[in-house]
Amino acid sequence: VQLQASGGGLVQPGGSLRLSCAASGSIVSINDMRWYRQAPGKQRELVAGITSTGSTNYGDSVKGRFTISRDNAKNTMYLQMNSLKPEDTAAYFCNADLSERYRYGVRTYWGQGTQVTVSS
Repeated sequence: VQLQASGGGLVQPGGSLRLSCAASGSIVSINDMRWYRQAPGKQRELVAGITSTGSTNYGDSVKGRFTISRDNAKNTMYLQMNSLKPEDTAAYFCNADLSERYRYGVRTYWGQGTQVTVSS
């Protein structure tokens, strides 16, 4: 199983970016999916999460600006980021709780980070 995050880049304050996280491999089902971020010298923090049925939750610092969504048919999660601020600069990571063929139970997998830099 692999999680592939993409969509990061350099954007000016007030701009927008859309991140994607695609899961691939011998996946049976995906439960909760989440976006985290980590800025240099800071702890990793939860940005947003989404359940398999579409219920969402957000970190206080991104409420009203970021929107998490998923396409279950594509095993893909998205993060639409609007009104970006310099303090949103960080490496963004996705993770997912999923079950796989031929393995018992639910495991949490992480994708590699995608860098978001907000600067003028």
